[in-house]
Formats: sequence, C-alpha cells, structure tokens
Amino acid sequence: MSTEHNVALVVGANGVIGGNLIDHLVTLPGWEVIGLSRRGGVHTDRVRYRAVDLLDASDTRTELGDLTRVTHLFYAAYQDRPTWAELVPPNMAMLTNVVDAIEAVAPGLRHISLMQGYKVYGAHLGPFKTPARETDAPPMPPEFMSAQQRFLEQRQRGKTWTWTALRPSVVAGFALGNPMNLAMVIAVYAAISKELGLPLRFPGKPGAYDSLLEMTDAGLLAKATVWAATSERAENQAFNINNGDLFRWRELWPKIAAHFGLEVADPLPMSLSDVMADKARLWQHMVAKRGLKPLDYQEVSSWQFGDFVFSWDYDMFADGSKARRFGFHEFVDTEEMFLSIFDDLRERRIIP
Repeated sequence: MSTEHNVALVVGANGVIGGNLIDHLVTLPGWEVIGLSRRGGVHTDRVRYRAVDLLDASDTRTELGDLTRVTHLFYAAYQDRPTWAELVPPNMAMLTNVVDAIEAVAPGLRHISLMQGYKVYGAHLGPFKTPARETDAPPMPPEFMSAQQRFLEQRQRGKTWTWTALRPSVVAGFALGNPMNLAMVIAVYAAISKELGLPLRFPGKPGAYDSLLEMTDAGLLAKATVWAATSERAENQAFNINNGDLFRWRELWPKIAAHFGLEVADPLPMSLSDVMADKARLWQHMVAKRGLKPLDYQEVSSWQFGDFVFSWDYDMFADGSKARRFGFHEFVDTEEMFLSIFDDLRERRIIP
C-alpha cells in the first residue's frame, strides 16, 4: 500500500458503502478524507464534509473547485429512479460532473474507484449465469453501471490516473436513511414482528427461500476498495467482492429469528412495502416505550429494497477468486456478519 500522503474524496459519504469506507480510511495512516453528499455531514479531525448537488454541473464545479489536492476519488453515489432505464441519465450525470470537476483542478489525481454491483451481469433482470465473472458480457443497455465503467475506460486513455470497479453483492452494514440496507430491513421487520407477538415469516417469493445467495460486508468492501485503489496489480480492473461464503434463507432465517427471540413460521409471500406502510405510529410507540433513538420511521425502513432482494427466486452469486488472485484475501462469515450488525443496532439504540 502506498505510503504517500493521500487525499480521498468519498462521493456518497452518508451511504452504507461510503460511510464504512470513510470509517476505514480514518484508521489508516497517510489519508486525509473529504466526504461528499447531498446532506453534508459533521466535520471531525480526520474528515471534512461538503454538501453538493451532483446533478447540477455548475454547483459541482463551484463546490469542488478548491479540491486541488485530491489524489483518490472514491465514487459510491447513487440516485434511485422508478425504472431501470431511468437510472441511466442521473447516475451518468453525477459521475461525469464529479470527474469533470476534479480532473480540472487536481493535477495529482492518481485513481478513480467506481462502485458497481451485479447489475453489470443483468442480475436485476432475472436468472443470470452463476457464478458471474468479471469477463462476462454486460446485459443489453440501458444499464447505468456498465455505462459508467465505459465512461471511465474512455476517459482514462492517455491519462496518468487509473481506475478500478468494485462489484459487491448486497452490501450490509450500518447506515441510516439509506434505501439499500437489507440488515436494517430485517432488523426493523423482526422488531415489529416481536412487538406484535408474531413469528418471523420470510416474506419473499417461495423460490427465494431456497435460492443460493451471498452478501458483502461493508467493512470488507471498504478494505477491498482501498486495496484496489493502491495496488499496481489492480489498476484498470474490475473485481467481484463478496464475503466468500454462500447461504440460503431457509438455513439462515431461523438463526436470525432465534437471535431476536422469535419463533419461525412458514414463509408467506407478502409485500413489505404494503404491510409495513401503516406501521409508522407503531414504530414511534416502540421508540418511546423502549427508549430508542428518536429517528423518523423513514430513516430506519427501506421496504422496497427488501421486497426486491426477497424476490430473488434464482441464484445470486459471483466468482470472487479474481480479487484473491490479485492479492486481496480477506473474508467474512455471513451469519456472524448479520448477527454482529443486529447487535450493533441494539447498542446504538436503533432497535430494541
């Protein structure tokens, strides 16, 4: 790993991925960190935050115009839209605006790290080839992650900086107000089930209970991201990053239920977006009764994402061996990861 002084610009600083990446960077010597998001953040000794509307090219240039010392751009921002095709314009615009702004003012830029996912393999469309490999062809466009990588590949030609693309599975870790946080979905769903005296039912499609899946721990992903950004072998490469083990909900779900002191009943397909829509008042009652952190219901719930993940009635995993062959050897036990996150949420008083 480089011992030079590094200035990291983390785009999407308040998300599960960006927040955990910042937490990792501040533990490393030689890193100065700037976090970028729409909401900004609270400055610390090691991290400065900026609130920027990345969809506004002029605002992005203005707000980033003095970041002349940035050496590493870590891009983990995301804008949600109702359809897959609608995701392309905003997510391409944000990346383009950031790269345009930083390239223009930071002559010492050495690396751009792009966060992707299994959409590059068409995983969001239905059953796809597993294990997915980095050499697999992308799906028919429009698909924004593949478009972002093509943009970086073309932009990098003739430049001194390099790029990497990290492809995690579903990322689990602590973050509030994030629309893609499966651990939070399960934790709040379990807490409300317990409050109502109900068993913990798997709410997904029948086939999803037996599909073969994997996860990516946010801390593991942060380590892999920094490794890829500072390793010469990893330059201009894409890497699948996953925990290293596989699971089925049929095996893991009862263990999650037991951790919350709940019984398990047979799976029952249901839309969490629908059945949890009226639970805001119940949640606020639980917050007051259990002495939880006074967070808005919308900050702790991401039911639409839960419905998406629990609808996967097909295998969802990729080959992570390329990263190991190139030098990244860390792994995480997925069951231990989930239980550790739930314990952390309890300690933070997010759930009872």
